[in-house]
Amino acid sequence: MTRPIRLRKHLSGADRLPSWPAGIYLVPIADIDPNELYALLSASYATGAGTLPPQAEWWPAIIADGEYDPALVFIAVTSSIPVGIALCWNSGFIKDVAVSAHMRGRGIGEALLRTAFATFRQRGLDHVDLKVLADNAAAIRLYHRLGMVEAPL
Repeated sequence: MTRPIRLRKHLSGADRLPSWPAGIYLVPIADIDPNELYALLSASYATGAGTLPPQAEWWPAIIADGEYDPALVFIAVTSSIPVGIALCWNSGFIKDVAVSAHMRGRGIGEALLRTAFATFRQRGLDHVDLKVLADNAAAIRLYHRLGMVEAPL
């Protein structure tokens, strides 16, 4: 596994609002079984893009964390099936971002990130951070295109 890098999006000024692909919409966490989200993240991270604790530990640890806010779990669905997630902490950190492999390249990841940026901007934060593995070139290209820059770990 390669080293992680921290990227930062400065939230000063205006930014484009999210544009959702046809048939994709956001639902609140209360409408989705967390096991479906774990499956989405697990499949996305299977290629080495990230790691997860065992399934039985994952959701209890998320909701017990002081950074958890259900309003900061952005879930993209089609036909009620989760196809993307941005799980954010209330401190302005994007903990996990994933899009189903068969749905990539349609703008879902960008829309999830723009939703997170807009939400944090509305909450008065001046920046948002995330970590990504240095060899995850596709994700880094997306993050840079959205104005993220490298920040100190």
